[in-house]
Amino acid sequence: MKPSALFALATVMLLLPARGGDTLVQISTIDALAKGIYDGSVNIGALKQFGDFGIGTLNALDGEMLALDGEFYQITADGRVHPIPDTAQTPFSAVTIFNGEKTAELGKVDSLAALHRRLDAETPSANLFYAVRISGEFATMNLRSVPKQQPPYPPLPEVVKHQSVFKLEQVRGTLVGFRCPPYVQGINVPGYHFHFISDDRKSGGHVLDCAVIHATAELDVLENLKVMLPRDEAFLKTDFTTHDKKAIEAVEKAMPAK
Repeated sequence: MKPSALFALATVMLLLPARGGDTLVQISTIDALAKGIYDGSVNIGALKQFGDFGIGTLNALDGEMLALDGEFYQITADGRVHPIPDTAQTPFSAVTIFNGEKTAELGKVDSLAALHRRLDAETPSANLFYAVRISGEFATMNLRSVPKQQPPYPPLPEVVKHQSVFKLEQVRGTLVGFRCPPYVQGINVPGYHFHFISDDRKSGGHVLDCAVIHATAELDVLENLKVMLPRDEAFLKTDFTTHDKKAIEAVEKAMPAK
């Protein structure tokens, strides 16, 4: 079955005319994921048609997903990196064809919050989408991944209470992620959302915090958003009339216990 037969397509044109590759293609919504809709609705082989760069998760919320240079990787709950077969399913992903339009050299940056501020200085508007790729050397990298879930699925804030956390030191690798505008509440995560993979492709995860020694940031302005909505019973019958902003923030920023 063709991918177009599996989804209802919702397309938001943010700026015209569009240029090839300047589209963020998203599977499902962050609210659906937060409410425990973890069954995959598209396979990775189909997702590759829409992008070579991005982040997400896998069927049953089995770890973190990252796409870089056309290669798709799974970071499982043990922090290890695995190539993803085309047959694997994803319930939530965001991808694009990456085409860096601006490069910024980053010196020492002491935290993820400071990195966000540094990147803000390189982006002309908070109202557009940006794909962000940061490659270099990091003094520390605090990461997490989540274990595969079993139905009936708990909501995401409950899952991250049992997340696995990892701290890497003196590591080279790449941050892959997006900056989304504030008006996408419920659709995606407003602000920055990064996953990391080491250069040796052995370690990675969702980024909770980091410190940069030296890195290069590449930014790609994305002028279009295409959201592919699942058509399964769980999505169609879930109540999305409420949005728990604090729960989403807690999921994104949950830090390892000290």
